[in-house]
Amino acid sequence: QVQLVESGGGLVQPGGSLRLSCAARGIISRPNYMGWYRQAPGKEREFVASATSGGTTAYADSVKGRFTMSRDNGKNTAYLQMSSLKPEDTAVYYCYADIGVYPRNWGQGTQVTVSS
Repeated sequence: QVQLVESGGGLVQPGGSLRLSCAARGIISRPNYMGWYRQAPGKEREFVASATSGGTTAYADSVKGRFTMSRDNGKNTAYLQMSSLKPEDTAVYYCYADIGVYPRNWGQGTQVTVSS
């Protein structure tokens, strides 16, 4: 059974940085895509970033230039380096992985709070 284990969330001041990790366990093939969505209180879940197994990345306009996503295929782990954080980045961040033709797998979510 596939399990995505997230870590790295927390409380940070505006302008600060955090790095999220997402480790995929129990998989038998490399995910085609891994990425992140986020959901703030009272808002819809929104796309943040994604990366293919070949390293091609995509970002939401709201995080371009501030967030960087990477993958370590040997460890089946994805990372989201977040810099220049703003209060509006406060949300629960969810990792996902698309493996073959199977339904999307989701992590449990990790809270990121940007506040002074």
